Amino acid sequence: MADIADSKDDKKVETPVEALVEAVEADASEAEEKFAKSGKKSKKHVEEVKAEEERQARKAETKAKEAENKPKGAAPVTRPLIERRGKKYQEKAKLVEKGKAYSLEEAVKLAIETNPAKFDATLEAHVRLGVDPRQADQNIRTTVVLPNGNGRTVKVAVFAPLDECKKATAAGADQAADEEFLKKLEKGVIDFDILISTPAYMPKLGKYARVLGPKGLMPNPKAGTVTTDIEKAVKEAKAGKVEYRVDKQSIVHIGLGKTSFGDKKLLENANTFFDSLKAQRPASIKGQFVKSIYITTTMGPSIQVENLYN
Repeated sequence: MADIADSKDDKKVETPVEALVEAVEADASEAEEKFAKSGKKSKKHVEEVKAEEERQARKAETKAKEAENKPKGAAPVTRPLIERRGKKYQEKAKLVEKGKAYSLEEAVKLAIETNPAKFDATLEAHVRLGVDPRQADQNIRTTVVLPNGNGRTVKVAVFAPLDECKKATAAGADQAADEEFLKKLEKGVIDFDILISTPAYMPKLGKYARVLGPKGLMPNPKAGTVTTDIEKAVKEAKAGKVEYRVDKQSIVHIGLGKTSFGDKKLLENANTFFDSLKAQRPASIKGQFVKSIYITTTMGPSIQVENLYN
């Protein structure tokens, strides 16, 4: 009986420890078996989900602390636009006096001075007009030949009869062709910036209007790119002829040349543009034609210009 009791006591001492180890190992092996090699049930995915939940919890906690410290009814704190700009821009912007409208000559000089870009930036003019672009007579679209060019090297293509193509090539056109030009369009080859055509050849381009139109390359009489005088049109395009038009917000945007031109040449170009714009005033406009004028470089601060039409 004593031997039987001793054997029972031995089992009692060994069983709990061994059973516990075996249970833990069994649970671990079962947990490992539950994970798939890949997909949403993989161990890696579960760990990623857990990490993302912890990140979102920390984010929510931070927001809660900010809300506690913020006074009730206070507006969200956002940095002014000027503070979100680069250091060079901020330094240049200090040279522009807030609320002041400069003369055109002063604005051009100041725009060159406040250009923060290392490259040869473009001087731009942005003019808000008191027109309604939805009205046909107020939808301004025309061209102007800048006396000093706009600093861009444009590729001019001509689609016209062969005799006109010879004149266009002599005038400086980069390419001039008849039916061969259509074959290039069929292949989707568009390697030009301006397309000039004769009125008689325009119906042939109708098939490609969906390709040329969105790119602003479809010839248009208002832009001077549909004409019987191909030679003159090519020379003007190469000399710095620029098209401008009013957008849906009633604003005209135009590049007046590169900062490397210097203030005198840029001022001459600017005066030429504003003279052209003045001539475009629709007869139906009774109120103010030009509401505001701003001059700027590609990456520089805006400079308000005195209204030249008041």
